Amino acid sequence: MTRLLFREEPALLTFGATVTAAREGAAALDATAFYPEGGGQNGDVGVLRWNGGEVRVEGTRKGEGGVVWHELEGSGPGVGAVVTGEVDAARRWRNSQRHSGEHLLAQAFHRVSPAFAVAAVSMRNAESTLDLHGDPGEADVRSAEELLRETLARTPLTLDTPTVPSADLHRYPLRREAKVGGDVRLVIFRGPDGVPFDVSACGGTHVPHASMAAPVVVLRTERVRGGLTRVVFMAGEEAAEYLGGVYAGSRALAQEFSVPVGRLPERVAALSAERDAQRTEAAGLRARLARLLVGAAPAEELGGVSLRALTLDDPALLADVLAATPAGEVVAALAPGGRCGVGSAREDVPAGALLGRALEATGGRGGGRPALAQGTTLEPGAFLEAVRAALLAPRRPDQET
Repeated sequence: MTRLLFREEPALLTFGATVTAAREGAAALDATAFYPEGGGQNGDVGVLRWNGGEVRVEGTRKGEGGVVWHELEGSGPGVGAVVTGEVDAARRWRNSQRHSGEHLLAQAFHRVSPAFAVAAVSMRNAESTLDLHGDPGEADVRSAEELLRETLARTPLTLDTPTVPSADLHRYPLRREAKVGGDVRLVIFRGPDGVPFDVSACGGTHVPHASMAAPVVVLRTERVRGGLTRVVFMAGEEAAEYLGGVYAGSRALAQEFSVPVGRLPERVAALSAERDAQRTEAAGLRARLARLLVGAAPAEELGGVSLRALTLDDPALLADVLAATPAGEVVAALAPGGRCGVGSAREDVPAGALLGRALEATGGRGGGRPALAQGTTLEPGAFLEAVRAALLAPRRPDQET
């Protein structure tokens, strides 16, 4: 069993220990300050040094019998070697801020509504997640954020990590039921009056004061399997850096639009409305141009069917041209890149079937509805002739084209 120094002295980052077991790419120690991966939190990384050697610790995991294995970048020390371990302080601090932020945000959601119970958590990346029951909406997210922001700003919450017998857990207002027995380590953030803000059974690392996890910011929510809502958030320095970057980008954009940052949403909304109006106008112009192009194309009588065949310069016009098929007629169109299609205003000449027969002859793929079908041909130069040939081929009265 490995003695867990990070539990006994959370601030300890450099320590001495003896190698108790070794295998390819890993070593176990009699004591460690490296936190092993678990509970949704990354394992610590750092360095092991010994007389005549040094190796990077790439990760730390729990093994059988309470042993903590240190995954090494290269060859490690042998059994019995005395080593000095050094935990990567920056990574530990980020992990601690994320984990503390998760506890605090989960409690804020719980206070908004007890229905928002935590189903799963992950603090593996800067964008950490809470999976919640109860389907919290945007208003609930904003309420939880505001509650937590006001709490951290006005109430100094200090970390307390007692280990208590499971029989005594009923004395503590646990946010989630503990899933372990025996002696249970609690993570409590409590105010100066001794009243806890959050109590959770947890073995992870945390910041000594809740305010050190601030700001805690919800980035977005997502629906995930099992009817859960995933809350994506950031905490601590990573959140501050992210928000600083967002503001810098917003400021640059606001300067380009010649408006203050606070009026940027208004300006974007105005530009979006202008864009939508231009799109509507452009769609109307394309439809009008398509009708003119189809009307200008000569009609050919083939097997009792009036066909208008067009070669287009712009593939964006293809769908509009096919939609402009005159009543009782058929339109075939070819566009750059082998884009092609058929429009039909005759029930006895389904567009999809006619396009399929033309593509059988010229290669390619496509399909669609009886009135309009599109695809891509491998032989653009032969496509329109293939449509003509398909219309001239003998058909039974009950046979689709």
